[in-house]
Amino acid sequence: MRYGARGFGQLSLALGRRLVGWLPGLLLGLSCVLPAAAQTKSAENAPPVVLVRPVEVRTLAPQSEYVGRLAVFDKVELRARVKGVLGKREYADGTKVAEGQLLFTIDPTPYRIAVNQKRALRDGAQAALINADAQLKRAAELLRTNNVSQVSYDQRLAEQLQAKATLDDAQAQLDDAELQLSYTQITAPIAGLIGRSSVSPGNLVGPESGVLATIVNERQIRALFSVPQADLLNVRRDLRAGEPLAVRLRLADGKLYSEKGKVDFIDVAVDPTTDGQMARAVFDNADELLTDGQTVRVIVEGNEPAKVMVVPQAAMAIDQTGRYVYVVDGKGVVEQRRITVDFVRDGMIAVTSGLKEGDRVIVQGQQRVRAGMVVEAQPAPAPAGQPKR
Repeated sequence: MRYGARGFGQLSLALGRRLVGWLPGLLLGLSCVLPAAAQTKSAENAPPVVLVRPVEVRTLAPQSEYVGRLAVFDKVELRARVKGVLGKREYADGTKVAEGQLLFTIDPTPYRIAVNQKRALRDGAQAALINADAQLKRAAELLRTNNVSQVSYDQRLAEQLQAKATLDDAQAQLDDAELQLSYTQITAPIAGLIGRSSVSPGNLVGPESGVLATIVNERQIRALFSVPQADLLNVRRDLRAGEPLAVRLRLADGKLYSEKGKVDFIDVAVDPTTDGQMARAVFDNADELLTDGQTVRVIVEGNEPAKVMVVPQAAMAIDQTGRYVYVVDGKGVVEQRRITVDFVRDGMIAVTSGLKEGDRVIVQGQQRVRAGMVVEAQPAPAPAGQPKR
């Protein structure tokens, strides 16, 4: 199709009018796109947000925590001391038993028969000794009147001594038989809590049968734990000064045991594999919450509180060089500080060097920062139960 000069003019006029109609919408779209792009670029360049806590000075006593294992004072393993068929069980598994309470019986019939046999032998020996005493007495009277020879008297004396020895042997055999009979009744040598039985009634048992059941007295319990040499020096100083160390237990659920204990023993030898010495603390266990063999955390508290600089334990990190924290200065610049730690207590670390009071230490967000970076520091909330500063 061909257009003349007039046609081209009309076409240009129509296109111009259409562009004028599109222009407001185009400008509006550009106005929306440009701020969004600027905002995205601004967010990418924004400094990372970290949570900080100031270094505080508090009065705290030193505290150390070790892995320990509980052990009861009194623990008895019940075993069969004679061979026989196990009779009725006289207790329920897991119950408390009294000292002297009957727990098991072993068929006593063969042992009772043996006692009767040994008693008969003893009675016969007693009769023989009575006769020998009489013969010796008669021989002694005849010897005084010269109606019997010295040889006859010596023979009667030897017979009396032999009868006495026979009686002693018969009495010993009877005592042994009665002792074996007494072993057919297995009683509790201590009061305490008894565990499950490992053998059912009707089975043949004997000394080789192993442990029938175990009784433990958990009214008092010991915590055994290994103390490194560096910490042991402080423990020994306090003990020699006559000041008992306060010892607490942290249980598997993270809670502290209500009763405090005291260190009553430190082993005399160092374990070369751990470079530590075994220590023992004693605890009352009236509620029997603690159990023999239980794993706990033993917390030893020092006796001399002192003012120390503390930061949350979450702020500390460790690399090949040692411990360090990140500090944010007044301009928001991150600095790495090497620190020396004295002790850890209640989630706080006591720092002896590397920090000063008021330094803002990063407690959350350390993974996103490095030394020299600019960050936006926000105060971290105070832990539960701790007043805000």
